[in-house]
Amino acid sequence: MVQYLCITLRYTMIMPYTTNPYLPRVRMQAAKLVLQQGWSTRKAALHTGYNQSTIVRWVQKAKMTNRNVIPTESSRPCSHPKQLKSEIIQAILYYRYKYHRCAEVIHYFLKRDGFDVSLSSVKRTLKREGLIYPSKWKKWHRYPPRPIPTKPGILVQIDTMQDGISDKALRAYAMIDVCTRWVYATPVLRSTTWNSWKITKQAQLVAPFRFQTIQSDHGSEFSKWYTKRLLSRGIQHRHSRVRKPTDNGHIERFMRTLQQECLHRIPRSMKAWKSAIPEFVRYYNTERPHMALNMKTPLKVMRSY
Repeated sequence: MVQYLCITLRYTMIMPYTTNPYLPRVRMQAAKLVLQQGWSTRKAALHTGYNQSTIVRWVQKAKMTNRNVIPTESSRPCSHPKQLKSEIIQAILYYRYKYHRCAEVIHYFLKRDGFDVSLSSVKRTLKREGLIYPSKWKKWHRYPPRPIPTKPGILVQIDTMQDGISDKALRAYAMIDVCTRWVYATPVLRSTTWNSWKITKQAQLVAPFRFQTIQSDHGSEFSKWYTKRLLSRGIQHRHSRVRKPTDNGHIERFMRTLQQECLHRIPRSMKAWKSAIPEFVRYYNTERPHMALNMKTPLKVMRSY
């Protein structure tokens, strides 16, 4: 046991702080060499390879606990030279309880009253005090494994784009099959769950394959109602993972192509979009070569399945 203890302690000497799960038990075993076997702290230190003061501290902690281990203490510092002053923390809590407003509004009141504090510090303080919590209306999504698009229709991505702001904005839906790069796009007046379902049904009618999984982002136009409509047709709905921009990379790249090669060359109007987008989709699927497809068109790739 003593030989095993020596080897383990010398292995954990690589760093002053470690996450080794066996080290708490090893500390207690080192302390027992002094407490039970009568070794001196100097002899235990020479045997284990640790400093004598370290063995002394372990012995003191072993006397104060009834456990068989000496747990690893947190390396978190007790203070920081740039930590928030107590009066700023009290001011943050005061404005929170007084106005019951969000961190941005509290930060505005603090700056107005002469407090030098950042917005991130306000959010961090509210979170530390348990005053920031998830909204009860937030819908949490599960992320099943992303299907491998070995055949057409296994994974189809959908998204919306907007050009402009407020009521003068122009919007469009786009869908792409990851396997063959077959696309479908059409302009709309509004992005809603009803329009999402309508566009999906239109795309399925013209697509030469059956949709099996539709992947979208977390936009309100792809909410639970849209998921239920897809499931009623035997189509799975998968949301892209949060902070994983590559999940929807294919549809995002197609939208960039649509803007660069089509929309930027025509007048900005819904009438022009309705005329140009279907023609560009036909060109994209039947004539435009793709580097990712070895210079083939989506239609040629589709014929091989």
